Amino acid sequence: MKGLAGLVGQAQAVTALRAAAVKPVHAYLFVGSPGTGKMGAAVAFAAMLVCPNGGDDGCETCRRVFDGTHPDVVVVEREGAALSIAQAQQVTRLATRSPLEATRTVLVLPDMHLARLISPALLKTLEEPPASTVFLLMAEFVPPDMVTIASRCVRVEFRALTEEQLTGALVAEGVPTERAASVAALAGGRLDRARLLAGDPEMEARRRAWEEVPARLDGSGATVAVLAEELLEHLKRSAGPLASRQEAERARLLENNAERVGTVPSRLAQSAMRAGTSEQDERFKREQRRQRTDELRSGLAALARAYRDRAVAGTLPAQQAGEAVRLIDGLSADLAFNLGEQLAVQALLVRLDRLG
Repeated sequence: MKGLAGLVGQAQAVTALRAAAVKPVHAYLFVGSPGTGKMGAAVAFAAMLVCPNGGDDGCETCRRVFDGTHPDVVVVEREGAALSIAQAQQVTRLATRSPLEATRTVLVLPDMHLARLISPALLKTLEEPPASTVFLLMAEFVPPDMVTIASRCVRVEFRALTEEQLTGALVAEGVPTERAASVAALAGGRLDRARLLAGDPEMEARRRAWEEVPARLDGSGATVAVLAEELLEHLKRSAGPLASRQEAERARLLENNAERVGTVPSRLAQSAMRAGTSEQDERFKREQRRQRTDELRSGLAALARAYRDRAVAGTLPAQQAGEAVRLIDGLSADLAFNLGEQLAVQALLVRLDRLG
């Protein structure tokens, strides 16, 4: 549990949030690309808002916020491609609920740049905010239909991390410099992903598998099927480091619960333990889905680079390489719509194979 002090490359945001915690307003909007630390900052800021000691002290309240088991800090994650109307109604109900333990309820809403359908309902809640509720909204950018909501919030910017910042952060955590630099180049500016890749022995093998696709396509449907199967197996195996981290986190939660309730828990304590475990399981599922999407996007980026390199080397006409990159980038963008991975990869390889 590092709190705001653990954020990398976000000194301006940290300063703003520390000042805001002294006298918070009803809504904040964290804006920045994935992996810049928005969620970590939101959780740390939430801890500061509900902790009787102001947070950053590692107390029981802060620990529960970071574990995701504090009843007055609620993260409302989208269940599909975007937050639904039903979830917007849930947010309204939660916003009007009195805090259960702290003096405030903190509602954390990620991926607001995708929440077009619920903007009108959420706007009404933000315009008439309950005195004890603080909203922490997160978005990768502010689309036109979110401008009015953004105007009701204090905006906190999160800057994209450079490869140098990622490398420095990994080295500080004990990763060898050469390995850290290699991981930083593949992490897409995301520290969370860089940390996962740093402990992944199969990272380079997966990258090579995607880079070798153009050379292996030979006009045969059988080859396309084999390639698709290999790439999807790499995708499946890439979840290993995340699964290990989640198992360690699950063990810590169980240990913390046991410490809090003793060897003979009461009925209320048992209920709280089950709720905390259920919330953690749901978060783990979301993390697993995002990891697969991140990994697939990383592979597609390596594939696009391979086609560009072939154009530069003169082994593939620039027009064909450009069309290949367009197809690859199109699939990468479409991953936001929860496509079926197997069919999407197979369809892409078929189209690339037809380019020659």
